[in-house]
Amino acid sequence: MGAIFQSLGRTITAGVVLLIVFIIIAGLGTGAWIRLDYGWWAFFFRWLHVMSGVMWIGLLWYFNFVQTPSMPKIPDEQKPAIGKVIAPAALFWFRWGAMSTLVTGLILATMNGYIVQALSLQKGVHAIGLGMWLAIIMWFNVWFIIWPNQKKVLGIVQVGADEKAAAAKKAGMASRINTMLSIPMLFCMVAQQNGGL
Repeated sequence: MGAIFQSLGRTITAGVVLLIVFIIIAGLGTGAWIRLDYGWWAFFFRWLHVMSGVMWIGLLWYFNFVQTPSMPKIPDEQKPAIGKVIAPAALFWFRWGAMSTLVTGLILATMNGYIVQALSLQKGVHAIGLGMWLAIIMWFNVWFIIWPNQKKVLGIVQVGADEKAAAAKKAGMASRINTMLSIPMLFCMVAQQNGGL
């Protein structure tokens, strides 16, 4: 059992296997089995969207609630470990979590037939539409402001000290903007089907 948890890949695989076991047990207990129809696929993309969103916003909040405030407390000789090992890995999952959240969200809105109405903020889907626009702005910030500037900060792209400091400031500001936008964005996403807006 311990070998499963010593590898992220094996842990994820075990999670998928456990999910399949739960689905089989539920099917045996209820007699209701998954039918790979349109409704199931719409649910599946909603699940992927939520999983991706948890990855994206979880890392956004990690950066803003944990890593950034902790950096001044870390001794200078230990900071390279953050910049060379932890931050690049976290930023990889952060930006691809953002991409996956956006793509699965757009697929889901298309499958459910409200993408045009939501993006044009029409009545009846204005909450999800507003949430979608906030998420698109946040995605843009990740890919076109945060990541290009973080590459300079982390030394992936070589720049002078002044440009590196300016890049850190830009990336930090965009990250804080995304943290602020994540609050109404998440509210709008949940409000649409739960009558909160």
